[in-house]
Amino acid sequence: MLGQSSKPTPVKVENLPVHALRNVNNYAFTSGEKSIYRIHYGMVDAGVATISVEEGNKKFGGRDTYHIVGEGHSSGSFDWFFKVRDKYESYVDKQGIFPYQFKRNCDEGGYMVMQDYFFFQHKRAFKNRKNEGYLAPAFVQDMLSAAFYARTMDFTNTKPGEIITIQTLVDDEFYRLKMRYVGKETVSVDAGTFKCLRFAPVVQKGRIFKDPNDLAVWVTDDAHHLPIMAQAKIKVGSIKMELQQFQGVDIWGVKTK
Repeated sequence: MLGQSSKPTPVKVENLPVHALRNVNNYAFTSGEKSIYRIHYGMVDAGVATISVEEGNKKFGGRDTYHIVGEGHSSGSFDWFFKVRDKYESYVDKQGIFPYQFKRNCDEGGYMVMQDYFFFQHKRAFKNRKNEGYLAPAFVQDMLSAAFYARTMDFTNTKPGEIITIQTLVDDEFYRLKMRYVGKETVSVDAGTFKCLRFAPVVQKGRIFKDPNDLAVWVTDDAHHLPIMAQAKIKVGSIKMELQQFQGVDIWGVKTK
């Protein structure tokens, strides 16, 4: 889902000018939301992922935050030969739906990743865990907050084939996250049957995916745009994530099992 990347430019953050912060109409989510997903690798139940939205216990510049946490772990027989323990955290501005701090602590089969970014959105900059400062695009998103910002968008008049773009910081590089709207579909998962909008993230062919169309994401066709299912065909099989349970959000027209 990542397009062309670009390296950030080093800068002394303290010397940068101050910019105004934005406000976004958010009817999609609020604190108390929690969703649980089952992850399949081929025909195998490979793990569980949980995403929750809590009241942030931190303020930045006097502005309130959400504390969004995403956790995933392998399970069953899959856990025996490829152990996964992932945790992502983002402190997101309530009014503008942009991040102030992002933490990533992942162990995937012994491959460890630890990241800690501090965003200075009023100065269009960020610092990494080494306290190195870099310029950033206005209201750049992290890996987790990008999905929640996308949920606040109004797709009422979006036509199939249209592409939305979100500037995102991933692994010390900026990417233009691009999502192509496909259309409306009805999807049945563990949690029930949902009327959905389908998106196809635009990817670079030949990296992980065999074909740019091998990845699809379904979100509810209402103001919440809650992710219901994601499916990817990769070079060594397929991965599917589907919603098992959810709370703290009133999905319109859902038929639960």
